[in-house]
Amino acid sequence: MALSAQEQQRRQNLQGIIDLGINPYPAEEFEVNVTAADITENYERDKLNYKNISFAGRIMSRRIMGSASFVELQDSTGRIQAYVKRDDICAGEDKALYNTVFKKLLDIGDIIGIQGYVFTTQTGEISIHVQELKVLTKALRPLPIVKEADGKVYDAFTDPEQRYRMRYVDLIVNAQNKEIFVKRTKLYSAMRRFFDDAGYMEVETPVLQSIPGGAAARPFVTHHNALDIPLYLRIANELYLKRLIVGGFDGVYEFSKNFRNEGMDRTHNPEFTAMEIYVAYKDYNWMMDFTEKLLEHCAIAVNGTTQATFGEHKVDFKAPYARVTMTDAIKQFTGFDISGKSEQELREAALGMGIAVNETMGKGKLIDEIFGEKCEGNFIQPTFITDYPIEMSPLTKKHRDNPELTERFELMVCGKEIANAYSELNDPIDQRARFEDQMSLSEKGDDEAMFIDQDFLRALEYGMPPTSGLGIGMDRLIMFLTNNPSIQEVLFFPQMRPEKVSKVSTEEEFAALGIPTGWVPVLQKMGFETIESLKEANPNKVFNDLGGMRKKLKLDLSMPSKEEVTAWFEAAQ
Repeated sequence: MALSAQEQQRRQNLQGIIDLGINPYPAEEFEVNVTAADITENYERDKLNYKNISFAGRIMSRRIMGSASFVELQDSTGRIQAYVKRDDICAGEDKALYNTVFKKLLDIGDIIGIQGYVFTTQTGEISIHVQELKVLTKALRPLPIVKEADGKVYDAFTDPEQRYRMRYVDLIVNAQNKEIFVKRTKLYSAMRRFFDDAGYMEVETPVLQSIPGGAAARPFVTHHNALDIPLYLRIANELYLKRLIVGGFDGVYEFSKNFRNEGMDRTHNPEFTAMEIYVAYKDYNWMMDFTEKLLEHCAIAVNGTTQATFGEHKVDFKAPYARVTMTDAIKQFTGFDISGKSEQELREAALGMGIAVNETMGKGKLIDEIFGEKCEGNFIQPTFITDYPIEMSPLTKKHRDNPELTERFELMVCGKEIANAYSELNDPIDQRARFEDQMSLSEKGDDEAMFIDQDFLRALEYGMPPTSGLGIGMDRLIMFLTNNPSIQEVLFFPQMRPEKVSKVSTEEEFAALGIPTGWVPVLQKMGFETIESLKEANPNKVFNDLGGMRKKLKLDLSMPSKEEVTAWFEAAQ
């Protein structure tokens, strides 16, 4: 693997540390008794507790000043300045730890452990006075260093693809992004407390399933070699949780990793987390009340308030929420009444509204397209859309007052669905007929139609009590609570396209452009590590920078002319 000039230098520094008899990756515990946040928040109030502290962090900046230096260290809670004095960390005659290791062999990004005491500098900055220093980890790749000049920020690590692909770097240099994931954990904890306090039990169900049931979605398919059967990554856990209600549990819930073999966009990732809960002897009206209390509780736990900002919208999760039937919503925003309409009438109406539909779509899909295109985006504040047509809801009880509808709701926020709930269908004969309707859609070409799960039907035949179920997209909910329009921002490691590998160009490849060998490492230090990178540069600026680097590094190299430098870049084209 070809290494950049900086990576080569870091490996030389690593070897220099080893040659001094220091293990750059020690195995023994380094006891930490304080964090950066603890010091900055509490030192002024309680100075006596900070006389003997042990701290570990990553070097983020340094100011070397002869026999004393300042270094900025970052731990999981923030940054703090440390004051390193040669004679304090090197009490004897040997000053190599400071003069050689600290000043010459350590780099930005390395992790060190320090012991000492906290004090306030003459400029009023709370700092750690270092009395002992230990190398804990040598970093072999340089961090992207953000620079600021004249009020402008340069070289910020902001490219989304790089940030998502190298989340570990993003979390180091954009430490504020950690707060998104802290809030995500708070959301899970708050939801668990709410369910546990209500007496419901957290369970686990299979990820590998022989029938991908519980949702209308295209599954990922794999193969079990020992059993010689196809298996599917789950698209939902609904049918397994209902089996547990049949088995006698009154309330069960699960935070479920689901997988859907579909497209990716700002609100969809093929791997996502859903929470599903099922409670016996309840209906969808009870579940609406339960849901709005749950989300009010979660919003306060995450942000300290029921209000959240999402883009240009101020959203309030305080209960109660508005309730609108799907029929009324479509009628309000299109003037079209879907009640009693045939599949052909719905298709013609959709086409008349400029909505792209096709012959594989049944009534449910057509209604869903009309609602999605013409209505969904109008609901900004949390709103329950209720009473979906029966064709859209194959696992839902028929409406007690209108058999063409079902007892289902979706919760809409800022034009997006974040929750879906039913009065669950527990009539096994009706459920079998609904599954068979789904199979007919599959035969027409709908690759998202549900499979028939014979074992689930058998479970229903043993009797499932009246039940209401709720599913919440956890990734999408945390997007709203943290004001992030992209699902990739709230996932530590979102799915990415395969990385294009750009190899560092060799000295021979640079030399082929007419670049003298001695200038190649200089160009690499300036960031030109590949021939491709030369194509986007300004030759005049590079010429001036080369002169500056030659002077700064005191290089004994003949300075090329401006015409020669221009010729290098023309050759790179």
